Amino acid sequence: MLRILQFLYNLRSFLLFILLEIIAIWLLVANNSPQGAAFFNSSNALVGSILETQSNVSDFFSLAEANEALVVENSRLMEQLSSLKLEPDSVEISLDSALSSQFEFMGARVISNSLRYTQNHMTLNKGRNQGVKPGMGIFNESGVVGRVKSVSDNYAVGISLLNNDLLISSIIKSTGDFGSINWDGQDSQKAKMLYVPRHVQAQVGDTVVTSGYSAVFPRNLKIGIISNVIQSSDPNYLDIEVTLTADFSKISYVYLVENTQIDELDSLYQQSELTNEF
Repeated sequence: MLRILQFLYNLRSFLLFILLEIIAIWLLVANNSPQGAAFFNSSNALVGSILETQSNVSDFFSLAEANEALVVENSRLMEQLSSLKLEPDSVEISLDSALSSQFEFMGARVISNSLRYTQNHMTLNKGRNQGVKPGMGIFNESGVVGRVKSVSDNYAVGISLLNNDLLISSIIKSTGDFGSINWDGQDSQKAKMLYVPRHVQAQVGDTVVTSGYSAVFPRNLKIGIISNVIQSSDPNYLDIEVTLTADFSKISYVYLVENTQIDELDSLYQQSELTNEF
């Protein structure tokens, strides 16, 4: 303690000088408008720069939380939009459950995703406790991603579109012609559109979207863009290559969609002895 006091005593002249300088600067700033304005503008710029840097650092570490919140909000808005897009029947009916939305949406984060296999899967951070069910469709803002295969209490495993066991019911948007999207296990950005008859006038650049026939996805969700059309050796169908709009190497957040009427449809298929392969 004595050494500290001795050190300060030895610096008494310098410390007095600094104190007088501070007082002089304060008097100059307080009593002269131009100098005062310049000082406060400079100090505001410095403080603002420090606060901006602090905010940027804080925002960086909170991006994951913010993105997850946005996904949840977007899924709620999509559900409302789906309801608003319902077309009225051609006859008068009372406003009952017949006009309720057929699809419900929720957001989720991808915590694991594979690309290098012929049967790829992804793991999501939501499960049974959050309302996720097997069979729900998975997509993001770019296009269709896959379908939920199994769930635990807090996690779900989905079959990726990059899985050669998965078929996605689809149509060529410009013509309305029906087909099925299936990955051939080759390029992670390309898939095949199967079962399109040879007479169909499919063109490179045509958009391929969900058909709405499978009861898993709503109609008109993007799947990809036709990149090649080949008159194959098959006498009945075209060989169509589709570039997928979803980038599977960068998927972080997805939406899950549930058809609230799927149980009724499955029951009907069973009664009719039909198989819903999608």
